[in-house]
Amino acid sequence: MTRFNRRSFLRNAAIAGSATIALPMLGAGPVLGANDRISIAVVGIGGRGGSHIDAFARMQGVQVTWLVDPDKKFFPSRAKQVTDRGGNVPKCVQDLREALDDKNLDAISIATCNHWHSLATIWACQAKKDVYVEKPASHNVFEGRKCVEAARKYGRIVQHGTQSRSDGRWARSVAAVQSGKYGKLLVSKGYASKVRWTIGFKEPKTPPATFDFNLWLGPAPEQPYHENIVHYNWHWFWDFGNGEIGNQGVHQMDIARWVMPKGSAPKSVISMGCRYVDEKDGFRDQGQTPNMQLAVIDFGGPLLVFEVRGLTGREDKSGKKIPSQVDNEFYCEAGVVKDGKFFPKGKKEGEPLPKVEIDIEPGDHFANFIKAMRSRKQEDLNADILEGHLSSACCHLANISYRLGEPVPFGQRYDALGDCPQVKESIKAIEDNLVRALGMDLSKFTYQLGPKLQYNAQAEKFVDNPQADALLTRPYRKPFVVPKEV
Repeated sequence: MTRFNRRSFLRNAAIAGSATIALPMLGAGPVLGANDRISIAVVGIGGRGGSHIDAFARMQGVQVTWLVDPDKKFFPSRAKQVTDRGGNVPKCVQDLREALDDKNLDAISIATCNHWHSLATIWACQAKKDVYVEKPASHNVFEGRKCVEAARKYGRIVQHGTQSRSDGRWARSVAAVQSGKYGKLLVSKGYASKVRWTIGFKEPKTPPATFDFNLWLGPAPEQPYHENIVHYNWHWFWDFGNGEIGNQGVHQMDIARWVMPKGSAPKSVISMGCRYVDEKDGFRDQGQTPNMQLAVIDFGGPLLVFEVRGLTGREDKSGKKIPSQVDNEFYCEAGVVKDGKFFPKGKKEGEPLPKVEIDIEPGDHFANFIKAMRSRKQEDLNADILEGHLSSACCHLANISYRLGEPVPFGQRYDALGDCPQVKESIKAIEDNLVRALGMDLSKFTYQLGPKLQYNAQAEKFVDNPQADALLTRPYRKPFVVPKEV
């Protein structure tokens, strides 16, 4: 199919409103031939990093030469994985800076905790390495912009790990909506409702001998080690993660933003939610981020509505399983695009989408990164770091509203979220989920309602709200500082 990535790249640069989009740098760096071996370091190898190892070690002309993780316990099994898949023995180190000193290293692939994504990306760009960085691109809005600036300044290829950008099915749905065939887009709705129940409580203790906790903390504040942050539940703590909206949710947020009209950007955001878990724990656990959340982002006409429900996957008292939901829907004037079909208003039967041109080359997302590395063309990337930054920022904006919120009794002040039908449906879904999962009498509980924040997307600042602006960044712990000048 005909591709329009150059056009899309220029359009997105305009949307971002950044003077850092230096087009002459697009072809910077040596062009790698098809037979030139690419050397990659996988950074963060305990979880998702295993998929990175599998993907790159199997590719012809690509070799995983370094494994980086603050926990040495992963080295034997992951090194064997590299050898089994790729035939070579990688070097294993705890500190990323050792790998970046290797002049023969071409790229790094980041699967660390969220709070390390941006700093690792910036360090790599400064060391003239290309980057594949897992979602979200950043822990906050400020450092996401710094990733874009670093990529442009040093002429690096930086791919964001939102794989749906390489999915032809989603690309066709987006193109169908943007074609105007179904009228104006009214609501772009995303769902990230997976199983997120209690994590309980863990007491501080001494880190294992194999684990460099100082390196793991990196940019985050100094604090005691406990086993609820290592190695997965860090997602639910503000110092390290961004909650479910910034975990699974950033994939659906990216799709929800992708479909928005060209040139549009967030104008305002409001979010509500709560964190309730098993009754035996008094409905509380050690986690900080909401496991129920609704965000409404106004894109200057179309709304982006995002729903998170984490109390799923179990049976309610009637024996019916509470379903999870990870999906996107696009509400247009003429009907809804969902499940790869168009559903006209008032009809339950879907119609095939029209044949449309798409602006990506569908396929493997990791392979797309390698292709762009060889061509040295940022427009060959299906998920350039600019796209990753803008979609991650939407998650951060929603969380900022939530974090600035106040407790409100259930059933009250829902009108602050607007009268959009899809918003009302999400509020009801959250209430129903709480009642079914926990048997809660909602009249006895509160939810957290954030303020409606006006946002200047050009400046990437809130309008006359220093308190909200403070959450666009964070204090950094030396020497792990995301610099203002990259």
